[in-house]
Amino acid sequence: MSRHLCPEITPNLNMMHPFFLSILVCSVLGLGLAIPSYTCIVMGNLDIIRNKGKLSPTDVIFLAKGIVNLLLQCVMSIKGMIFVLSLEIFNIRQVFVFMNTSINFLIYYNFWLTFWLSAHYCTTITNLSYGFFIWIKRIVSNFLSHLLLLTALGVFIVSVLNFWALNAGSLIQSSVNSTNVSVISLVFSYHVAVTTLGVILPFCLSLLCLVLTSSFLLRHVWRVKNNDSGSTHPNLQAHVTALRTIFFLLLILTFFCGSQVMTFLPSSSLSIVLGNLQLLSPSVEAAIIFQASNKLRRIILRRFWTRSWRNTET
Repeated sequence: MSRHLCPEITPNLNMMHPFFLSILVCSVLGLGLAIPSYTCIVMGNLDIIRNKGKLSPTDVIFLAKGIVNLLLQCVMSIKGMIFVLSLEIFNIRQVFVFMNTSINFLIYYNFWLTFWLSAHYCTTITNLSYGFFIWIKRIVSNFLSHLLLLTALGVFIVSVLNFWALNAGSLIQSSVNSTNVSVISLVFSYHVAVTTLGVILPFCLSLLCLVLTSSFLLRHVWRVKNNDSGSTHPNLQAHVTALRTIFFLLLILTFFCGSQVMTFLPSSSLSIVLGNLQLLSPSVEAAIIFQASNKLRRIILRRFWTRSWRNTET
């Protein structure tokens, strides 16, 4: 959360400004939505492991997304609460480094998880014969867990180096007490490269998967309508659900990045609203995961139904 959204306002509990009150409300609301939602997602996948012994690729990615988004919501909400209740805590270097590095890492990793989910849907639905897609399908099917761990490691390294470069650049400028054009250019170039690797590249790849999957399904529907036998693909509804999931995930990520950019613009009511809604974006992904997984919905409904039935008996 940027301080310059309202630089003329200082957080004060005795005289709470609506801007800071809205941040506090959204931070608490985000935690209240994320903790039960993602706990259900994680517990539901653990039930699948206990019953079947192995998760499907989509279940593995949903489990990883559940953990990542829960952590992201917690860190963002805690940062929002600190910003309102005790801004001076950010003067502690360790807290500042931990908050910013954690948020960057979780955001970048969430983008890459969206890509791997999109790639899995795309390669499963379209059955493209190109060598690249065959390779993606093979590694997603056989080495997904290792792939997610390697992705997490790479994203973590990139996030730490990005924060180190930005911090080193600011220290160099402050030490010479002037604006060093070469230092600013180097830091900016590094930041652009990190943003490209962490955000732009996985987003573009996910968008490519969305376009390929959409075109394949549209061609399939057209063939079905022009088929004299009237046969239809048994998994068409599942394919549509997968396509809808990719679209909504990309929409959430687009909104998140757009609201992030808006926080650097001069203070306005729109930037304030988008900044507050940004605090809730990790929790919104829980609803997208629920609509995408019939197994999770059945497990959660069965668990709550059994629990409520036992309570009525007692």
